[in-house]
Order: sequence, then structure tokens, then C-alpha cells
Amino acid sequence: MSEQYDVIVLGSGPGGYVAAIRCAQLGLKTAIVERENLGGICLNWGCIPTKALLRSAEVLHNMKHAAAYGLAADNIRADLDAVVKRSRGVAKQLNQGVTHLMKKNKITVHMGTGVLKGAGKLEVTGDKGTETLTAKHIIVATGARARDLPFAPADGKRVWTYRHAMVPQELPSKLLVIGSGAIGIEFASFYNDMGSEVTVVEMMDRIVPVEDADVSAFLEKALVKQGMTIMTGAGVEKLDVTASGVQAAIKGKDGKVVTSDFSHVIVAVGIVPNTENIGLEALGVKAERGIIAIDDHGRTNVKGLWAIGDVTPGPWLAHKASHEGVIAAESIAKELGNKDVHPHAMDRRNIPGCTYCHPQVASVGLTEAKAKEAGHEVKAGTFPFIGNGKAIALGEPEGFIKTVFDAKTGELLGAHMVGAEVTELIQGYVVGKTLETTEAELMATVFPHPTLSEMMHESVLAAYGRALHI
Repeated sequence: MSEQYDVIVLGSGPGGYVAAIRCAQLGLKTAIVERENLGGICLNWGCIPTKALLRSAEVLHNMKHAAAYGLAADNIRADLDAVVKRSRGVAKQLNQGVTHLMKKNKITVHMGTGVLKGAGKLEVTGDKGTETLTAKHIIVATGARARDLPFAPADGKRVWTYRHAMVPQELPSKLLVIGSGAIGIEFASFYNDMGSEVTVVEMMDRIVPVEDADVSAFLEKALVKQGMTIMTGAGVEKLDVTASGVQAAIKGKDGKVVTSDFSHVIVAVGIVPNTENIGLEALGVKAERGIIAIDDHGRTNVKGLWAIGDVTPGPWLAHKASHEGVIAAESIAKELGNKDVHPHAMDRRNIPGCTYCHPQVASVGLTEAKAKEAGHEVKAGTFPFIGNGKAIALGEPEGFIKTVFDAKTGELLGAHMVGAEVTELIQGYVVGKTLETTEAELMATVFPHPTLSEMMHESVLAAYGRALHI
């Protein structure tokens, strides 16, 4: 006998479990299906444990530079096993937190692998055997996994994905990172701080290529200064893996192929959506290269079937998935007769991006180049960390904040930051963009002193020739 629900969520990552909670809050009988760990990749093997690792690396970095703060710290060393153990403990704590949230919201959890078997029908196979669940609506939130290199699949020993890189058995002596997106750069930064010799290879002409060009240039200089080797416009042609290391043939921007030896390789060349073998094809769900086509509320082309998170068009970020989960839940509730919910469409222009390397990178909206390509007449302002009292007091004088406005309307088009704690600062601009702010409101806002946030104000003033502290 099948169990009947209003909504079944397939996948319990930051999109899936948030969608389930919002459905339950709206009075819908809700179930969630998970094949591995509640909280999904982000909580267990992605966003959260990596930040724990990076925090350890940051503390280590500060300890090594204690003398700059008038402090003495001797015989500083890192215990890799303890660092990894702390990271796994953080992930476990949050996994237990999601388990509690499921119970609190009376969401039924089915542990197992789910396959769509028709409209409103999901077959779940787990430790308890196979059961069939039915629902008026199903949300697909199965996430994504790391993309392998076809000529060198990850083996967990010498060639790693992000998952292997989070639980290393040993510290790489010489590490090659292929790809300089957020995942690649974060691991490059972590292992560099931990003492590995790090080389980053990026096929595009600059690192973190989705960011503003000025941010990319600044970050590259900072990482090189920290001891990294950065190769842009380059590609790995071949990897020869042995028991003791990896030999990489790297084609540089000059077209020459150079062979170098590394102890380990991290492959960070993108993700693959987990949409195979879950029954999408039989239902006729529209998808391209595994990415499910949806409208701005998460509806697929199949009635009653929704999709959110990394199985849908990007950006592939946890907070985007969570927001999509709320939108889908509210849209479902509305379809089921709830007149008190008013779901809004997802606006991808207002989704921030954060990279937790050292220094940090954060952004929202259009880069200066993209704004000009879109036909805007642009006013852009930049303010450096060295002009901010709090940044100097913190011993973090390197970085800048850049804002981009439409010169005719004053609309805030984008904001781009690199430096200490910018992943916390960016939300101020995200709120501003969501409220459709102009430079006038931002100029009239009082920013507290002394704070790093004052640089946000100054960068706005700089765009209009009114900066006060440079």
C-alpha cells in the first residue's frame, strides 16, 4: 500500500530540506527522500565542512603572522588529522540539526534511492526494501556531483575531487589544482596555508573568471604573493598517475607543453547534475545535458513535477537552491488552494556569489564589463581597504570594493569585493539590489564607524567623484 502525501521532496540538500520545511509550515503533508545524508552534499561534504577547514587555515595563517600584532607564537604547526576531525564534527553537528528540523516540522523521512514511476508516484528503495510513495506534487532536488576528467578519473588516492580533498590521509607536498572557480581556489588557498606547494591551472584567461576582471587580477597577485603558481590560458593535456605521484602535461598559453610532477591533483572543473536514472526520461521532462528546464517558480513541463537547486540552470549555489525551495513550496501551496501565500519569481540578478579563499571574494549583479555589454552607460567606483581605519587596525589592508551603477538612472547594477570578510559585507548590496536602490539611497545611508562596511559607502561615493577618504 502506497503512502499519500501533498508533497514529496527528492533530495535533502539545502534546497530540498528547506523546501520540505516551508511546505510543512504551509500545512502540507510532506515527505523527504534521501539516499545518503540529511543535509546533502553542501552540509556534509561541501559548503560547511570546507569553511571549517578554511577557518583552521586562517587561524594558522594568523598565528604565523603573530609578530605583526605584537604577539609571540613559537613552534607553530598544523595537525592535519585534527583539522579534518574538527571539520567532520561540524558537519555531523549540522546533520543532526537537520534531522531535528525534520522531526520538529513533522516531515516524514524515507532513507533510500528514489525513482519517479509516473505522475505523482515515487518508488523508494532502501534498507527496508522497496516502497511506493504518491503525492500531488514532487520536487526534484537531487543536486550534483564533481565532474571527472575523462583521461584521469578521480581515484581518491592521487587524483581528488572536492570530497577527497576534505578528508586527506596526508598533506600534499606538491599540489596541482585544475580549475580556478570557487571550489578550486578555496582548496588551493587551504592547502597553500597548510604548507603545500600549490599550482593552479585555469583554461580561461584569468582566475575566478565569473568575477569582475579587476577582482580576478587583484586575487591572482595576492595568491602569487602567498607563494602559489598560477597558470591561466592553460590546460592539462594528460595525467600519468603512479603509486607515488602524478605527472602532468600542461599546455601553457604560449602553446608549449611542459611536464611537471605533483604529489596530488584536485580536479575542480565543474559539476554534473544527478538526474540520471531517476525516471525523468520516461515522464518526458525537458532537460539539456542533464539540467532540468524550469520556469521562474520551479515548474517543469510535467504537471505536478518541480525542480530546484543544482539540477536546474545556475548559478549552482546553496543559497540559490534554498530560495528556489521556498518559492516552489509556496507556489505548490497556492496551487493547492492557499490564498495567503504570494510566491515571487526568482531573480537571478540578485543572487550573490562568495569565495572563501584568502583574501575572500564576493559579488552580486553585473560586472563592469557585463554592464557595458548590456548597453548601460556606467559609473563605477572603487575604494581600497588601505583607506579604511578598521581594515588597518585588523591588519587586513589589502583589497577593494567596487560598485557599478547605471549612469542615467542611478540603479545599482553590481558590486564586487575582494578582501577580509567581504563574504559578510556583500549582503548589504544584495538587500539594496532587491529593494531596487539607487546611488541616492546608498549615499544617504549612515554606515557605522569604525567598520569595514564604510568602504561600501565610500565606493558608492567614488563612483560619483565624492569619495571622502582617498
